[in-house]
Amino acid sequence: MPITTLPTAPDLSGSALVRAPEHPEPGYWAGCPSVRYEPDRDRFLLTYRERRPRGTETSAADQDRGWRCAVAESRDGVEFRDLWSVERAELGSPSMERFALLRRDDDYLLHLSYVDPVDRRWRIDALRADTPESFDLATRTPVLTAAGTGTEGVKDPYLLEHDGGVRLFATVSRSRAFTAGERARAHATADIHTTGLTVQPTALAGSPDGLRFTAPPGRAAEVLDVGPAGAWDAYESRITAVLPDGSGGWLALYDGSADADGNYEERCGLATSADLRHWQRLTPDGPWLDVRYADVVAARGRWYLYYEWTRPDGAHELRVAVLDEFAGLRP
Repeated sequence: MPITTLPTAPDLSGSALVRAPEHPEPGYWAGCPSVRYEPDRDRFLLTYRERRPRGTETSAADQDRGWRCAVAESRDGVEFRDLWSVERAELGSPSMERFALLRRDDDYLLHLSYVDPVDRRWRIDALRADTPESFDLATRTPVLTAAGTGTEGVKDPYLLEHDGGVRLFATVSRSRAFTAGERARAHATADIHTTGLTVQPTALAGSPDGLRFTAPPGRAAEVLDVGPAGAWDAYESRITAVLPDGSGGWLALYDGSADADGNYEERCGLATSADLRHWQRLTPDGPWLDVRYADVVAARGRWYLYYEWTRPDGAHELRVAVLDEFAGLRP
C-alpha cells in the first residue's frame, strides 16, 4: 500500500555546498539538480543549471536567465567536476532550465529543457551518447513540444525507467482560451510561468527507448494537478523526483507555488501513487521542505538529497544532504 501519512521532514542543517551562484545577489542561481548514481562505477552524475538575472550589466545579452547547463561527475557526491556543458546561445534559446540524465545499458540519455526560439514556448529535446562527455547538440531529437502536447509549454523533465521503458514526468502550462491581450502577453517574455495566465501541473509520457514519447494530448496527460484555489500549490505542481516507497507504491517530491509571484521560490511537497498515474498529495496544507528542485538517490547505504536553496542574500545555491533515512525509508 502507498504511504498515507506524512513522513517527518529531514534535517538539512548538515548539508554541504555543491555549487555556489556566480554572484551573491538575487537572480543569480546555481541549481535545478538532476542526479544519478552508478553502482558499477561508484560515481555520481549530476546535471545542473546556472542562471543570471534578466538584462544585468554583468551579463552579456546572450547570457542572462538560464544561460548554462552542465553534466558533472563526483566520487563522493559532494565535489563535482564538469564533463560536458552547453550555453543557451548554442540552442539559440532565451533560456534553459532543468535537464535530466538517464543511463540505459551502455547508452546515456540527456533531456534538455529550453525555450524554443521559434515560438518562445518551453520544449524538451533528447540527446543520446556513449559517454556523458560526448553529447552532441547536432544529434538532438525533439521529445515534447507545446504544439505536440496541446499545451502552452512543457519543461523540467524527470526520467524514470519502469517496465522496460522510460517514463517522463514534465511540467506543462495548461492550455486555455486566451483573450487577445492575454495571448499577446503569454509568451512575450519567453516564460509563461511568470505571467499567471495559466496553471502548471505535471504530465506523464511514455517511451520504449527514451527518445520517442507518446502521451494523450492536453489535460488527459496530467497526473498531478495543482492544488485547489487558495492552496500553497494552487499555481504549480512540478514533480522533481520519484522513488519506490518500499511497499509497492511510489513517492514523489514536487515543487509547488500559490501564484505566479512564487514562481522563483517554489517549495517542496510530497505525493504518493500506486501506479505512477494517479497521485495523492500528502502535503495539502503546506510544503514539506523550503527548497526546490529536490532530487534524491540511494548510494553506499545512504540517501543523497540534492536541492536548490535560497540564501539570505537572495541568490540560489545547489546543496546536498547525506541522510541515513529519507521520508521514513531506508536506502
